[in-house]
Parts: sequence; structure tokens; C-alpha cells
Amino acid sequence: MKQTILFLALASTCATTFASADKITPAQAKDYVGKQATVCGVVASANFAVRSKRQSTFLNLDKPYPNHIFTAVIRIEDRPKFGKPETLKGRRVCVSGLVLDYRGKPQIVLEGAEQLRPE
Repeated sequence: MKQTILFLALASTCATTFASADKITPAQAKDYVGKQATVCGVVASANFAVRSKRQSTFLNLDKPYPNHIFTAVIRIEDRPKFGKPETLKGRRVCVSGLVLDYRGKPQIVLEGAEQLRPE
């Protein structure tokens, strides 16, 4: 019974993530560091850094790396939840979560597939 209640609470939280967070552009994300937000834009570049130590996947919205203005990061341990996210290049998507600052650039670390959706 406790597991069912916990699952329903978690599912409800995930379902409302997009509804409750402010919907913003990648350029606005720098003003939302430390806040929950939904960032929507076109995947301008996508890279699975297979040769790096952490093997993360980077989805840069609206502007490609190295001129990126916002990045959605998928860590290697979470990658199976997303399939092949680099195939989203050129598509408009929304990502939702806590906006963090990484070396002066805003980013959201995606841990679950519910945080990424095509628009």
C-alpha cells in the first residue's frame, strides 16, 4: 500500500512538472538559475561525449556549442531512459527541471524521460 501511494505521488509530481514550472526560452534561462523552469527551443547541437570521463549527452538549445546559451545534460547512467537523444537535433523540445549554472551557462540535468518532450 505504501509503495502504491509513493508511486502515485511521484507520478503526480512528474506529470505536473511541465505544468507548474515557468515556460521560458533558452536565452531567458540565465535569469532562472536556482529555479524550476521549462525551457523550450530547437536542439541546435547534440553530442554524446562517449570519449569523456562522464560520457554525458549534451543537448544545446537554440545555439550550437561552443556558442551555446543553454544545455540539457543527460548523464550516462540516465541515458537508457532517453533512447538516443542526439537524434533530436533540429527538433523543437521542452526540458523541465532545476536550472543550474555551469561555468557561466545555464543548464538542466535530465534524470528522467518525463523531463524531456518534443513540442
